[in-house]
Amino acid sequence: MESAIMDTGDCQPLYHAIRDYYEGMNMRIDQQIPMLLVERQALNEAIEGEKHGLHHMPETRGLCLSEEQTVTSILRRPRIERRGLVGLRTQPHKLTRKCEVTAILVLYGLPRLLTGAILAHELMHGWLRLNDYRNLKPEVEEGICQVLSHMWLESEVIIPGARNMPSSSTPSSSTNWSIGSTSMPSTSSSSSRTSTKKGGKSSVENKLGEFFMHQIAHDASPSYGGGYRSAMAAVNKYGLRRTLDHIRWTGTFPE
Repeated sequence: MESAIMDTGDCQPLYHAIRDYYEGMNMRIDQQIPMLLVERQALNEAIEGEKHGLHHMPETRGLCLSEEQTVTSILRRPRIERRGLVGLRTQPHKLTRKCEVTAILVLYGLPRLLTGAILAHELMHGWLRLNDYRNLKPEVEEGICQVLSHMWLESEVIIPGARNMPSSSTPSSSTNWSIGSTSMPSTSSSSSRTSTKKGGKSSVENKLGEFFMHQIAHDASPSYGGGYRSAMAAVNKYGLRRTLDHIRWTGTFPE
């Protein structure tokens, strides 16, 4: 409980620190996306309301809400015959607007580092949607979102004997976080450094962070775990920017 975040106001400094973290990697999120801490019931109701079919974990702890609507459009015009209109073909067509991200919801009462990891993941969903990454497979979208979650945790957790070194749970021995002309900040912003409410990072919280990183790296699910490992391997090899560019144009990770 020493670092549990219990309400929306309590979470705002952490949320803004993670937005700053994104900006530090040339991934500025211009839209002011509301962030709310909610109870599990509210989260479940929001999931039911989302119709875009994104994959969710068995226990969902965060959600990026968006506005979109699917309508039936005409794919091929009909022919006029004696019996009426024939040959009409339709297809579902998704209508969206540019600023489609409406809110980020996170389950309340979780430890600060877990709350932050969820926020980093959900903000990446928002960044992808606001930058026109469309119709990605679950393993691609969830995988790259988990990479950003792991990266943020790695910037927060002090691993004994490995300061400023990649986590041992990453697929390769060297991590290339460069995006554009700016590299990933090696430390978190000042607003997020004091992790407990009383200030200072405790050894318990540090171990929690290592555990959360281990959970991401060793997740058994195809979308979150398999997707993360494929995404991380691509980021390690090509860097984050080239990986994101490849996803934009192909919908897949570079080999």
